[in-house]
Amino acid sequence: MKLPFKSRAPAQKLRKPLPSVAPPLATAQVGARYRVARKGGDFFDYAAAGTQRLLVLLLDIAGEREKALDIAAAVQDIFRNSADLMMSDEVNEPVALTHLLLDINRTIMEAANGVCHAPGFMGCYNELLGTLAYINAGHTPALLKDRGGINVLEANGLPLGLFSHATHDAQVCAMPSGSALVLVSRGLIEVKAGGEEYGLERVKAALQQAPMNTPDALCTYLLDDVKQFVESKPRHRLLGGRNNKVGEDDPLGVNDTTALALLRATAAVAKAT
Repeated sequence: MKLPFKSRAPAQKLRKPLPSVAPPLATAQVGARYRVARKGGDFFDYAAAGTQRLLVLLLDIAGEREKALDIAAAVQDIFRNSADLMMSDEVNEPVALTHLLLDINRTIMEAANGVCHAPGFMGCYNELLGTLAYINAGHTPALLKDRGGINVLEANGLPLGLFSHATHDAQVCAMPSGSALVLVSRGLIEVKAGGEEYGLERVKAALQQAPMNTPDALCTYLLDDVKQFVESKPRHRLLGGRNNKVGEDDPLGVNDTTALALLRATAAVAKAT
């Protein structure tokens, strides 16, 4: 028997975020390397706030890729439009970051139509002062390398997307000349091979050896080091003698792997014209 036709509301078209373009800076360079895999929702972006501040954001949005990208597009709208909060010379950067992250947190929940686990790191680099105000909302620790060594910027708040009124207090640290801020995704940290996880300690060891001339070169070095870690491990075999192809078809796993770096130069970097 033929069933009566039932009209359905058209499915909402899912968006994708716009490409992230690093703005020119007088004292620093910023860049990232992003490896798209089969799962995961890594999202990063930059936004210039006036002539002396740069906002950076890295999120790990849980869920199916298409929906995660749609959430990232909504976040990008808020993130870029809210850069105006930082343009005044008298702005209190930690307070402004707290308010901006609260807006982003609510945007994630609205776009997801509910709870969505989204650890994130957001920072504001001040070129005039050489400082970094930041909030690590349940994300992988950031690493700040300077002449004294590597400092770990641990999480200081809950992941985003869980509680609509959750607030995060920003921290402030110095970024001396020649220093580098490095952010990596959870997918990079959790790459496994030979029964071992790549882990944060290997990121720190690679950072000690990584080139510091450009952020892109630094990030590429980190991703290459993860790949070498996988390829250096013996391959496992399943019962019956078949190779499981770990490291062959997808050596870095099924999750996104992202590395982002902000380098403060030892001398001023010429702005693009």
